[in-house]
Amino acid sequence: MNVGFVSLGCSKNLIDTEMAIGVFKNNKFNIVNNVKNAEIIVINTCGFIEAAKQEAINTILEMAEYKIQGKCKYLVVMGCLVQRYKKELEKSLPEVDLFITIDEYEKFWIKIENLINKKYIENSNKFDYLNRVITTGNKTAYLKIAEGCSNRCTYCAIPYIRGPYVSRPMEEVLEEANKLAKQGYKEIIVIAQDTTRYGEDLYGNSMLSELLEKLCMIDGFEWIRFLYAYPESITDELINTVKSNDKICNYFDIPIQHISDKILKRMNRRITGEKIEDLINKIKTEIPNAILRTSLIVGFPGETEEDFIKLKKIVEKGYFNKLGVFTYSKEDGTPAAKMTDQIHYATKKRRYNEIMKIAMYTSRENIKQYVGNEYKVLIENKSFDESYYIGRTYMDIPETDGVVFIKNNKENLLGQFINVKITDIKDYDLIAEII
Repeated sequence: MNVGFVSLGCSKNLIDTEMAIGVFKNNKFNIVNNVKNAEIIVINTCGFIEAAKQEAINTILEMAEYKIQGKCKYLVVMGCLVQRYKKELEKSLPEVDLFITIDEYEKFWIKIENLINKKYIENSNKFDYLNRVITTGNKTAYLKIAEGCSNRCTYCAIPYIRGPYVSRPMEEVLEEANKLAKQGYKEIIVIAQDTTRYGEDLYGNSMLSELLEKLCMIDGFEWIRFLYAYPESITDELINTVKSNDKICNYFDIPIQHISDKILKRMNRRITGEKIEDLINKIKTEIPNAILRTSLIVGFPGETEEDFIKLKKIVEKGYFNKLGVFTYSKEDGTPAAKMTDQIHYATKKRRYNEIMKIAMYTSRENIKQYVGNEYKVLIENKSFDESYYIGRTYMDIPETDGVVFIKNNKENLLGQFINVKITDIKDYDLIAEII
C-alpha cells in the first residue's frame, strides 16, 4: 500500500514526520513523494499561530479531495493542531479517518493498524529517532535534542502543546549522531525549542557546549549547527566553543523577538534590550565572520510607537544578516491573549511592512560584502535548466536562507563540498564560480 506525507511547520515537526515515515517503512509500506498516488495520506500539522492553523485546515481539505477523486482510502492527521484541538477537529472534519495527538505517538502503529485492519496489535515498531527516514537530502540531517519548552513566553502556545522541556540523554543523542555519520550525512543541524537549555533538566546545567564538542569528535561531519538559541542563555563558554571548533558553523540563530524592555518583560523574556546588544557585540567581536539570524514580533499587546521605534533602530543598525518578522498572533490559552491592550490589525500590518522594508535594505547591504570572497559550498541541487548547481555556504540554513548558484561545469558535484568564489549577487542569493 502506498503512503504519502505532507509535513507542515518547523524542522522539529519534520523530525516527527520522518519518524512516522520510518514506522510505515518498517512495516513494508511503500512511501511515495506524490500524494496523488497514495492510498494513505498522512498530514503532520502545525498549530503554533493562526496562519499555521489555517494552512493546516486548508491542507486537510485539499488532501480530502483525493478520497473523492483519487486513490486515497485513508486520511490521517497528526501533530500540534491535533494536540490542541482534537475534539473540535473530529466534529468539523469527518473526512479525516484518524487523528493522532502528540501524546499518542507511542501508540502510533497500533492506531494505524486498527484503522486499516480493524484490529489492535502489540506495538512492535517504535516511533523513535533511530528508525526515522531522513527527508532533507543525503547530506543534511536535523538532530533534535529535546522536546517541549519551559520558557513560558506569554505569546507562545508551545508549552501547552508540547509540554515542558525534556532533554534527551546525551548518550542517546550521540548514538543517533553516530548512526547519521555512518549513513554519510555531512551536515548536522541541532534543534530544540531552546537548544541553550539542553541538559538543565537532566544534569543541572546547560550541556550544549559539551554536546557540540562531542559531536565535533565524530568522524564524517563537516558542518555542525545549532538553532533556536535564546539570548539570555548564550554564555561565553558557548561562544568560545563555536570559535574554537572549525566544524561548528559560525552561525547564531537568536530569536530576540523585541528590544524594548517593557515589551520583553510583558513577553516574559528573561533579558533586557541592553544585554541583547551586548551579546550581539560580543559575538561580532569574538567571531567577526559570525552570521546572526533572529526573529521579531511586531504588534505585541501594549507596543507603543516608542517601543516600535526602538525595534526599528535595532534593525537599522544592520546587526542581523538574516531576519524573520511576524505580526503578533493572539493564541488560545496564552497569557498575552488575555491582555487588554491588543493592537489593531492595520497597525500591526503597517509596522510589519516598515520593519521588512528596513530588513530588506540592510540584508542587501550585508550581502554585498561577500562578493570577491571564497567559501566552501555544499552542492544540493541543480537549476531547472541544469545550467547551474545550487548550494549553500555556512551562512545559510536549508529552506530558510539564501543559496549560491554555481555555473555547471558538467562534473557530477551533487552532494559534494566545493570551494567557490563569489562573483555577483541576485536578490538574496549569490552567484559564484568554482575555484
